[in-house]
Amino acid sequence: MKGRHFRDEQKGAFFLIVIFLIIVTVSVILAVALRTDAVAEKIASDQVIRLLLVIDEGEGKENKALLSNVLVYYPVSKKAMTINIPGNTGAIYQSLGRVDRIDDVYTEKGIDIYKKEIEKLLGIPIPFSLVIKMEDFIRLTDMLGGLRVFIPAPVDVVSSEGERWLLPSGAVNLDGDKIYMYLKYCFEDETDSDVQERYQNVVTSFFTTLHDKKAMVFRKQVFREFNGIFNMNLSDSSDVYMLLSLIADMDSESIGRQTVAGKIRIVDGQQLLFPLNNGEFIKEAVKQSTNMLISNSGALASRIYVLEIKNGTTVQGLAHNTAILFQNASYDVLSAVNADSNDYENTVIIDHIGNREMAAMVGEFIRCTNIVDEEVDFSSADNDAAANVDFTIILGKDFDGRYVRPSRTE
Repeated sequence: MKGRHFRDEQKGAFFLIVIFLIIVTVSVILAVALRTDAVAEKIASDQVIRLLLVIDEGEGKENKALLSNVLVYYPVSKKAMTINIPGNTGAIYQSLGRVDRIDDVYTEKGIDIYKKEIEKLLGIPIPFSLVIKMEDFIRLTDMLGGLRVFIPAPVDVVSSEGERWLLPSGAVNLDGDKIYMYLKYCFEDETDSDVQERYQNVVTSFFTTLHDKKAMVFRKQVFREFNGIFNMNLSDSSDVYMLLSLIADMDSESIGRQTVAGKIRIVDGQQLLFPLNNGEFIKEAVKQSTNMLISNSGALASRIYVLEIKNGTTVQGLAHNTAILFQNASYDVLSAVNADSNDYENTVIIDHIGNREMAAMVGEFIRCTNIVDEEVDFSSADNDAAANVDFTIILGKDFDGRYVRPSRTE
């Protein structure tokens, strides 16, 4: 009887162990499934992927943003754009309780609060963030086989540490150390916009190279090494793999660009860039550019459109200032000149390519609905550049520097 009772106890214990193992296995499977679904759901809930990339030059645990760019990517069309966030972008930041530079938010409050302030600035949600320390970015550049950038003129400068830095001109492939020089060198006559353009060149080259080298980068064993460099707000390496492999599939030949445009004001001894129209301009520009990415599965964003801006009024600098607005909205402005007359009553958009939908989108940006069709006469074009213009915008007296004012009859 005792032996039988002991065997019954063994069977009971074994049965409990089996049940326990089944429960643990099911729990693990459910946890993995739920985690995977949660990541997929975050992307599926808004098909446009938005990622904040920060290259941090702070030492150790110090936060110090060298550059910040937001990637906006639509996987359906594979089209993307980057939005440059100048570090001296000024505003009253609630997280700091004062008027200051936006990169001070990152320094004092960290990446999560910084991301929230950039979301307010651009008027969009940004679910993902990627922080790469400068020393890691140098190593990452070498792992990718270098980054390709265009340098308009040779660089021969002495660094703050007294080291001579030399960079060749032209389209060049730079290793990690050279990329550091490219990001950090400074000419005396260089403007802040020149520096910001260099930053954006590196960001664009990074995503382009990630695309070009994706067969190598996303091998499971190789990716483990890359993943050690990426500091993302995703807890699992498989999440990072999923997101970056999606991004790496972009059309790297036509990455659009935007930057926060504004006016410099001196506040407490600092030069701060205050966004145009109290920040409304950049929100509208981002909205329109995003619409271009997703419209007709990216048909409108199949390339960057070329504009010609002409001033048909007596207002000095109107064409130049309007060109800056369109450039910051990811358009390529070939020229900003005076029109054949300074007495245009109404602003008009001339469509040279027969794309009325795109012309309407160009017009929407300045609230202009006056669109006419006119093909470029290749035989009489002054030069090849004239034939490359997609849309000509002639600014009339109804244009106030930002929008076309509605006529009284409308």
